[in-house]
Amino acid sequence: MANGNKGRSRRRRSASRGGRLKLRPIGTIRSTIKNRKAAPKQGSEGAPYAWLEVNSFAARGFAGISKGDELFVVTWLHQGRRDVLQVHPRSDPTRALTGVFATRSPDRPNPLGLHRVTVRKVAKKRLRIGPIEVIDGTPVVDIKPVLSCEPVR
Repeated sequence: MANGNKGRSRRRRSASRGGRLKLRPIGTIRSTIKNRKAAPKQGSEGAPYAWLEVNSFAARGFAGISKGDELFVVTWLHQGRRDVLQVHPRSDPTRALTGVFATRSPDRPNPLGLHRVTVRKVAKKRLRIGPIEVIDGTPVVDIKPVLSCEPVR
């Protein structure tokens, strides 16, 4: 038993020291947005609805999601540059360079996107969601419900 624990803690230490992490996409966004230039900066700035197509292994995870639900969709911004640490906010060169962690830029060391959306339709392996400002083919890493900040009674 000591050997089993030792191996696990060694793996944990390795990941905390910059070891590799592995994400497995649960789905893909199917959108009318085909490139970065066409994407609005935020969903509320004219982004379309899109289909979230789930991979077969994750389809049962849709159980309990209904039309009208609000979700956070976590995406891997696959066209983001991973070597960028500072940007001009909103791609405006008149604004001062700002650290990417103080912006919503898709260019960042780990290009995760966080999108608050509303479910418009639920199909077997697809959700119609939106508005969402991501490019067609963007991998989906996770989905989480939006929770109320009101105390549960």
